[in-house]
Amino acid sequence: MIPLYHDLSDETVLVVGGGAVGRRKALGFAEEARVVVVSPAFDDRLCEAVAEGDTSVELVRAAPDAATVPEWIDRVSPALVVAATDDRAVNAAAEAAALDAGVLVNRTDVSGGRDPESVVVPATVADDPVRVAVSTGGRSPALSKALRERIGAEIEGAGAMAELSGELREELSEAGVDPMLRREAIRRVVRSEGVWKGLQKGRSNARREAENVIEEVVDR
Repeated sequence: MIPLYHDLSDETVLVVGGGAVGRRKALGFAEEARVVVVSPAFDDRLCEAVAEGDTSVELVRAAPDAATVPEWIDRVSPALVVAATDDRAVNAAAEAAALDAGVLVNRTDVSGGRDPESVVVPATVADDPVRVAVSTGGRSPALSKALRERIGAEIEGAGAMAELSGELREELSEAGVDPMLRREAIRRVVRSEGVWKGLQKGRSNARREAENVIEEVVDR
């Protein structure tokens, strides 16, 4: 499988199953997409989040079975179906119906090899606009979580570095700096311990350090 980022803005995600797994999936996708959860019962924390207005998730109390899952896909027209029940037959039906409809599907009770158009939802850690995704192919969610925590500590400040280096890159381009020199200058900026330390003290400190690094490259 090749990892890709998919923009689900203004799209719908259908989650079949409202237990703990369905709750995690629903709340994760609700950061970007409209989410509809269909289930005869719902995890308490999911209900609390919806009741408190912390999420735009829509809860539909129904008990889809293998025969009726396709009807829900037709009704909701999702971009992605998440099969998250504790019934393998219902999950299999949701997967089959999604594939028949040409819709992406994430089946939560399967690990390892998957059908085309199946997706794995990775563990993610973000320092906007930097986002890192970790996946074990569904084999070990515990390892994904552990790696996410480790990576989270490593990328602290990466968002600020992305903003600063992107800004400097645009300025160098507008100034007509040779592309090879521009790339080398930005590479040195993002590798500079001085710039990283400067970010901890404030944007102005980091920018001064970065400008010194760039000057060494451009004026040599």
